[in-house]
Amino acid sequence: MHRQKVIIRALGLATAVALAATACGPQKAESKGSPSAPASPTAVASTSPSSDAKPGDASPSASPSTSPSESASPSASASAKPTVKQVMANGDDSDQVRELQARLRQLKLMSVAPTGFYGSKTTAAVKSFQSKNGLPATGGVDEPTWKKIQSLTKKPTADELNPSTVNEADAPDPRCMTGRVMCISKESRTLAWMIDGKVVSTMDVRFGSENTPTREGVFDVGWKAKEWTSTIYHTPMPYAMFFSGGQAVHYSADFAARGYAGASHGCVNVRDKAKLSKLFDAVQVGDKVVVYW
Repeated sequence: MHRQKVIIRALGLATAVALAATACGPQKAESKGSPSAPASPTAVASTSPSSDAKPGDASPSASPSTSPSESASPSASASAKPTVKQVMANGDDSDQVRELQARLRQLKLMSVAPTGFYGSKTTAAVKSFQSKNGLPATGGVDEPTWKKIQSLTKKPTADELNPSTVNEADAPDPRCMTGRVMCISKESRTLAWMIDGKVVSTMDVRFGSENTPTREGVFDVGWKAKEWTSTIYHTPMPYAMFFSGGQAVHYSADFAARGYAGASHGCVNVRDKAKLSKLFDAVQVGDKVVVYW
């Protein structure tokens, strides 16, 4: 008589309580992807050879049939063109990118103030420069492109790297085109207050650092506070409009004083207090917030 073996797998469930801190605090690291479920018998069966496979397909005997003459020869490898070193590319965020953008502004290829982030506008400007100068129009900055840009421009001044003028607003994200929206672009570092697709006002903004990033996506204004102080960092957050847990749009005296030399703990900082005061009066709880690159 056959005995049936029963295997019981116990899964431990950890209970986590997420508390939204009204403090513009760092975003907690989250695991990328949930633990995979145990493979079912059908899933295991799916890994077996397909019924369409012919006998002998991908068998070990196929390997010895390859003659030495079919392998790549050293001379073929040596004839390959050397790879050109990439200096900067789309997605980079650094002081060197800020310098690149300032030099591209000198060449009248960019109108947006330097942000340090290499996005679509920087890519388009680099492509334009490469096309005009007989370089491969890849949109990325390799060594020949960077040397050519440097030779045609001068070293940017501190004012060119961090201009005090208002940044040019980015093209609105499609999700900003209906209703009442604070449309916030990380690339141009601007906030555009929009109603039914029309831009009412714009202002410069600053975001969190790499360790305390500002969340991206579509949110709603949950609540507002004209006077508020961070419960974690104990810093003033005037004209705060909370949209994602403890992250809010608010005025920052530090941003007004230091500009982009600093960063928030995840909030969207605004440096023009007068503009934000008017925006605070106009925005209602429930209005949409879109944060995007």
